[in-house]
Amino acid sequence: MPTLGIDLGGTFARAAVVDEVGKLIASSKVALVERSPSGVVETIAQAASDAVMAAGVPLGACGVAAAGQIHKDSGVLSVAPNLGWRNVPLGALLTDRLGQPVRVVNDLAAAAWGELHAGAGRGSQDMLVVFVGSGVGSAIIAGGRLVDGGGGVAGELGHIKVVPGGRRCGCGELGCLEAYAGGHNLIAQTRELLASGGAPEVARLTGGDPARITPVTLEQAAEAGDVAAGEVYARAAQFLALAVANQVTMLNPARLVLGGGVLRHCPGLRRRVEEGVRAWSSTTSREGLLIADAELGDDSGLIGAALLVK
Repeated sequence: MPTLGIDLGGTFARAAVVDEVGKLIASSKVALVERSPSGVVETIAQAASDAVMAAGVPLGACGVAAAGQIHKDSGVLSVAPNLGWRNVPLGALLTDRLGQPVRVVNDLAAAAWGELHAGAGRGSQDMLVVFVGSGVGSAIIAGGRLVDGGGGVAGELGHIKVVPGGRRCGCGELGCLEAYAGGHNLIAQTRELLASGGAPEVARLTGGDPARITPVTLEQAAEAGDVAAGEVYARAAQFLALAVANQVTMLNPARLVLGGGVLRHCPGLRRRVEEGVRAWSSTTSREGLLIADAELGDDSGLIGAALLVK
């Protein structure tokens, strides 16, 4: 029986009816106008209703992928940086609103499950998935099962500490990997360079307009020889590559799947991550390791959330 998958992002809620093999039957997308918990729940309900009506099939269950740290048993979002939430019982709110049980999972856990069954992870039982987009996230598949940890927050690569007492992260803590290598923070650091007047190539690429800065701007400026941009870029690349290499050493996955908008649009950063894994993970842990790009794009969380509730 088809199931409903919902991907809750920072600006949109997407919903899709997904069949047993991960194929989208129908989908919808609704902008988050009201970002309070009650407003977001109504937006999700609208997206879900639109997708279900378009599919015209009976549903078995509903899964929701959300960016943040989620308690696996209660469906409470303890931290959701993109929405500015703390300790929101999203699972209970959606169960009441939709009238059926809802499972809420981390967006990277959902993406990993989608890639495992319908994307770049097909045929693998032990897999590490790392996405770099607005933030940095990872998920672990071991023996064909999702590793969620005692509280449901295993695999939070973006929130390992790389600089004790360093830059403030969206989660509220200091020195997280995401504060240096996540897309939002790459943009923030590049804007700081522009404001300082010490990054001429950034100024040339953007015409001095901070609104035009993207992570690609930083990569292009660094590759063009902008010294200040190069320092920020090299630091982010090294932190990210070393963190992923260390995860490979710890977990010994058969497959490493890399994805997310930043890695997709910044090939130099993607290359540095792979080079770092090849250079810095232990020799035995990377024997036979296959490194692949995610295949499902923006649909990975939708598909994975729907398949996880089976």
